[in-house]
Amino acid sequence: MKKILLGVIAALSLAFPASAQVKVGIIVSATGPVASVGIPQQRTAGTLPDKLGGQPVQYILLDDASDTSTAVKHARRLIQEDHVDVIIGPSLTPNALALIDVVSEQKVPLIALAASSLIVEPLDDRRHWVFKTPQNDSQMATLIVDHMKQRKIKSVAFIGFSDAYGDGWIRVMTKLVENAGIKILASERYQRTDSSVTGQILKIVSQNPEAVFIAAAGTPAALPQTSLKERGFGGAIYQTHGVANNDFLRVGGAALEGTFVPAGPVLVAEQLPDSHPAKKPGMDFIQRYEAIPGAGTRSTFGAYLWDAQLILNAAIPTAVSQAKPGTPEFRAALRDAIEKVRDVSGPNGIYTMSPTNHLGLDDRASVMTQVVDGKWRLVP
Repeated sequence: MKKILLGVIAALSLAFPASAQVKVGIIVSATGPVASVGIPQQRTAGTLPDKLGGQPVQYILLDDASDTSTAVKHARRLIQEDHVDVIIGPSLTPNALALIDVVSEQKVPLIALAASSLIVEPLDDRRHWVFKTPQNDSQMATLIVDHMKQRKIKSVAFIGFSDAYGDGWIRVMTKLVENAGIKILASERYQRTDSSVTGQILKIVSQNPEAVFIAAAGTPAALPQTSLKERGFGGAIYQTHGVANNDFLRVGGAALEGTFVPAGPVLVAEQLPDSHPAKKPGMDFIQRYEAIPGAGTRSTFGAYLWDAQLILNAAIPTAVSQAKPGTPEFRAALRDAIEKVRDVSGPNGIYTMSPTNHLGLDDRASVMTQVVDGKWRLVP
């Protein structure tokens, strides 16, 4: 029977009987400003299998409270004290970027649950040990800009987080929008913890853009949209896949109606054609997740964690054939095996890693959705 032990600083440990186990550290943001991202991942951790690749597994789950320094501290603890073989997480882009040097120095594989392409690109020596499961911002940005072109949008304004997540998204969007001949009329920033963005929204509305793109994640992404609606903005609004869960819908309420959101296919799995490779694993994840008491409906964020264990399940048999878990040799073999994973079907797409691609998702990993009557709807 799986046990859940509550610890200090909002840490949780999921442990199994001691043996020659593979140790998996998990870092999520289950509290703090972006808890809506980490909580589904925390809940998903409780559904993870007792074995991966035929090997018994010990999971050690920690909450970084949406704080970068805490994420680094937890990573060092997991590596130096708990001697994990691999880390899954953290949930947020700034936190994941902060862990790159840690895992590179310690030679421990990391499968990040954050979106920015900067986590795995460029694939230099620092990122040799780093992989991730969420779609790159560049993949989703392309989907957004293609949709703008279909709607013949000629002008856009940006507002995003004033951190690595917002900056990375707006950098990618700027290039794509300019190449598409769409004029950028304004570009504003705000903090994840801000309670008002009135000044920024007034500047945007005064420019009368046809569309606004919000480069934010979690429930704080609802703030600019609510303010836009309060100021009477009637143009198209686009969000990132960092809002693809029902907490965002709950917080934003009626102000979100009509919003366009690129997302992993699991968000609308029932609406996918049967031929879509993510439909079956997506429906399997949804069934598992929604069976958790109080979990609510599916979450793409939780599915990213589920995808990570599917990747490990495929990689571990190769690694254990070369070295014993708990050794530097095993961690190196596991890194190499993850890099050779092929055609792993998950709720968010099909993963095929390579020495030049530590994400491995193709166009099947993204769909355009829209908020209609307070629910997610697949855009044909």
